[in-house]
Amino acid sequence: MKNLKTAKAAKCLCGKTKDANGNCDGSHANKNKYKKSIVSVFMILLALFSLQSFVLSVDNQVEVKNAKVVWKGFKVTGSHEGLISVKSGSLIFKKDELIGGNFIVDMASLTCTDLSGEYQSKLEGQLKSSDFFDTDKYPTSTLIITRVTKTGPSSYNVQADLNIKGKSEKIEFVTSVYGNKATSSLKVDRTKYGIKYGSGSFFEELGDNMIYDEFELIIDVQF
Repeated sequence: MKNLKTAKAAKCLCGKTKDANGNCDGSHANKNKYKKSIVSVFMILLALFSLQSFVLSVDNQVEVKNAKVVWKGFKVTGSHEGLISVKSGSLIFKKDELIGGNFIVDMASLTCTDLSGEYQSKLEGQLKSSDFFDTDKYPTSTLIITRVTKTGPSSYNVQADLNIKGKSEKIEFVTSVYGNKATSSLKVDRTKYGIKYGSGSFFEELGDNMIYDEFELIIDVQF
């Protein structure tokens, strides 16, 4: 008869000791099952989070044909204004709130709307020349929104990078969004982009020929 003290306990195939009845207690299987459950739950949560982010972030393309950009320039003796066409653009929303966007403007489309005939052609030609925007060399300008802060039910403080004549500068402005329409008003210091023609900041004794450094852009888009 075998000595019970010296008898070796039977082993399960997994290496675990069987109980008194010769059965594996299954503890190792339960641990593996628990680990697999944690991994499965993690993967599901990750998938749901990714799906939620995808669904909640919506890139709305701007309706280019309905977009309107009005420019206004000011001088000592008065002002001029006109239009510029939007080449492409989009506004990004998350949970119906603006979070980003970008625009490309066709500088060669610049027109003056408060003059006509010879005077209109002359001003448009000068604005497109190297004195101002040099549209042959720099046919487009871009606006890339970098940060948005909601300030009211439909208003936002927007920070963006504005690129004109190949030079990018940070700019800040207010945007209002109503339904599928957005409106912004920007003041731009042209001298930051190397446009110094007629500027009192760089040239003296300009008199009535002085042109103010800042010009205004009023942007209305639909998406």
